Amino acid sequence: MKLKAFKAALPYTLPILTGYLFLGFAYGILMSDKGFSIIWTILMASCVFAGAMQFAAIPLLLSTFNPLLVFMMTLLVNIRHLFYGLSMLDKYKDAGWKKYLMIFMLADEAFSVSVAANVDEKVNKQWFYFFVSLICYLYWQAACIGGHLFAVFIPMKIVGLDFTLTALFYVMILNQWDKLSNRKYVLLGFGLTLIALILVGKTQFLLLAMLMILLVFVFIPEKQHDQS
Repeated sequence: MKLKAFKAALPYTLPILTGYLFLGFAYGILMSDKGFSIIWTILMASCVFAGAMQFAAIPLLLSTFNPLLVFMMTLLVNIRHLFYGLSMLDKYKDAGWKKYLMIFMLADEAFSVSVAANVDEKVNKQWFYFFVSLICYLYWQAACIGGHLFAVFIPMKIVGLDFTLTALFYVMILNQWDKLSNRKYVLLGFGLTLIALILVGKTQFLLLAMLMILLVFVFIPEKQHDQS
């Protein structure tokens, strides 16, 4: 039963491996370049397990200790998990002890696969969901650790790796801009971010921008969301 579920889950995760290797390697190299030991990389990758927040945490760890800022930024960067996690409750409810691990390991990519995959009736779905999440989790650990170890062989100071995630999101925005017929929410995000930057400066603008964007989405009528 477990082996069949593993074999069914593995092909779905292979495309994810490509993205995780690139981003995880970049993260591991960047952590090494900023002076963090491999222990920090292992702890961040295994305990935090949130690509965007791990990149965002690097300057936070290097700056003045501000636990409230870290908490709020982590909450806002990953608040989407609250919403799509709710849609997995029925899928996870009969998973037993695996449920708690799957909740912890539920990343964007594992969520997408678990929702979209057509699982064969002969395959145990709870084990399938578990292996999807576990394999993705292990991909990320291997990539981050591998990147940190690989950084030893780079003699020069690394420049630009901290822009890796920003570049990824930039490409994703361009792709969405090309596909979307109604771009008002993209423009709204840009506008509110610019306002936040003007109000509080570049060191604190991200937190304020995400708060404003969250409030706008909370108070916009549901019908307008559907029309977009």
